[in-house]
Amino acid sequence: MIVKVSKEKEVKKHNLASAERIQGSTNQKALKAAAIKKILALGKQKGIINYKDIMDTFDHIELAPEEIDGIYELLTSKGIDFVAEDEEPQTKDEKDDEKEGEVDLSLPEGISLDDPVRMYLKEIGRVPLLTAESELDLAQRAQSGDENAKRRLAEANLRLVVSIAKRYVGRGMLFLDLIQEGNLGLIKAVEKFDYHKGFKFSTYATWWIRQAITRAIADQARTIRIPVHMVETINKLIRISRQLLQTLGREPSAEEIAEEMGLSVERVREIIKIAQEPVSLETPIGEEEDSHLGDFIEDQDALAPADAASFRLLKEQLEEVLDTLTAREEKVLRLRFGLEDGRART
Repeated sequence: MIVKVSKEKEVKKHNLASAERIQGSTNQKALKAAAIKKILALGKQKGIINYKDIMDTFDHIELAPEEIDGIYELLTSKGIDFVAEDEEPQTKDEKDDEKEGEVDLSLPEGISLDDPVRMYLKEIGRVPLLTAESELDLAQRAQSGDENAKRRLAEANLRLVVSIAKRYVGRGMLFLDLIQEGNLGLIKAVEKFDYHKGFKFSTYATWWIRQAITRAIADQARTIRIPVHMVETINKLIRISRQLLQTLGREPSAEEIAEEMGLSVERVREIIKIAQEPVSLETPIGEEEDSHLGDFIEDQDALAPADAASFRLLKEQLEEVLDTLTAREEKVLRLRFGLEDGRART
């Protein structure tokens, strides 16, 4: 009976996880469909569209490289023209994005300037910025398959990667790793850039760099990778928890969160458990960092100091008593009570 109940519980748990996975996948599809519908409506309304519109619409949706290509192809097939941002009034954010190519190479707070970082920033700082004419010339040659032009176009925009990578510091990846992932996105942008649209390369590349970095964070930031659909569920739980905290004036209970999310209390507790970050037992403790977290965790299998001392004293007294017996008597008692290996014999 116990086995049957346990098996039913496991099946129920598996079904809940499967339903959550399907729901996450469905939510992703729904978000993408809504974003595509929105960008198409915007394009039809304005008659034109720029890359900033696309980036803003899909900023919080994870897309694979082939999906990004598909979006641009869809817009083109619908007769929606792309325009350069220079032809529209610029907001402060857009101006900041354009200045990213001229970004200073200072580091965000909390990042130490160790030798590898210093050497890299110094190296990319030597690469001269491109003028509009030289950028167009390189883009034309790159599209024709000139590998040297592709390399120069990428190198001239490495500063852009650094400026974008700064925004993602503190999310579980090292600064240099963020830069490296952003560089992979930059290379992809060089391969895909179409100069005929009239855009600045930095505007187009920003999208690819962001996508590369955010995808890497999702895949690599945690010691134990969490699927995208579960990340969405965790983010939803955190958002609802904050809303309830504001409303109730205290930390919400699992029951209150479950009611708001429409999930079972058991499922909410499971999500909270999944969201926890693993901690290393070697984590330094104290100002001098001479102790580690593992030193303060109780060993459930070890004897308490008092019990260990009592056991050792008893063993010493027992040995003294056995020494008073003959060799045969001592052997009989050791075998009968299992004093050697814990196995009593008859």
